[in-house]
Amino acid sequence: MQIPGVPPAELADLTRAEDRISFLYLERSVIHRDSNALTATDDRGVVHIPAASVGVLLLGPGTSITHQAVALLADHGATAVWVGERGVRYYAHGRSLAASSRLLIAQAGAVSHRGRRLAVARTMYAMRFPGEDTANLTMQQLRGKEGSRVRRTYREHAARTGIAWDQRQYDRNDFGSGDLINQALSAAHACLYGIVHAVIVAIGAAPGLGFVHTGHERAFVYDIADLYKAEITIPVAFDVVASGSTDISADTRRAVRDRVHDGAILTRCVRDIRALLLQPQPTGEIEEEDSLGLWDDNGFEVPAGHNYAGGEDIDF
Repeated sequence: MQIPGVPPAELADLTRAEDRISFLYLERSVIHRDSNALTATDDRGVVHIPAASVGVLLLGPGTSITHQAVALLADHGATAVWVGERGVRYYAHGRSLAASSRLLIAQAGAVSHRGRRLAVARTMYAMRFPGEDTANLTMQQLRGKEGSRVRRTYREHAARTGIAWDQRQYDRNDFGSGDLINQALSAAHACLYGIVHAVIVAIGAAPGLGFVHTGHERAFVYDIADLYKAEITIPVAFDVVASGSTDISADTRRAVRDRVHDGAILTRCVRDIRALLLQPQPTGEIEEEDSLGLWDDNGFEVPAGHNYAGGEDIDF
């Protein structure tokens, strides 16, 4: 019996990840399907988007998406991530863009092996100190060096903007209890966490398997976000407070949105995550091979879809 509807694309017909638009953000529009294209409709008209050219569709406020559109994304190896304005908050996601679990397996393997976990954690710290030799520092020394770097960054931006700075102090359950700069920092970091979380799930990694942070469902999100705070969220927070904002939370979110609007942070996140988890160094493309095997206790993978009791093979 023929299955109704448009048949899914064959793997060979799909656009390689490196040739796609990595992340496409839409807001305040209705997303539907027209043959093998997505359509985004708002009060200005209709835009057609070739589904095979999209890696991840970021769905911002005011978007509605039809079942047919989601099915088309899945058929073409893409994913949808529901986010806040300009992608600065993460809410939920669909399937991963990666058809292979290679990145997830690499992450799980590294985080479960003391030596490999240490190597990744050390690399994460080393990324904060380009040009410096950190190879002989212990984890405790690296944490201390990172703490000094962050405190120095706060002092530098306080001096630059004229904002009084004492220390990073906040209550997760009471946003308003902190002073203005601590409120701005909390709001800015929350935006960055949303962006990083969206990237992690889109490429098939696990948000909870952290290397420096541990024990939290977003441990890996915090690991990766810490790579960019000194460059993005800390200066943004000080700038917002220095501007005399009367709505710190909203103005900070908008400022972070504008800072990352060019999408460069998304590309950097993908590159950095893959560089940390995959050896040798990745080529930059997302794994697209749709491969399913069976685990065997001899340490090798055996083909799936084969009847090992004899007889006809079965496509499960």
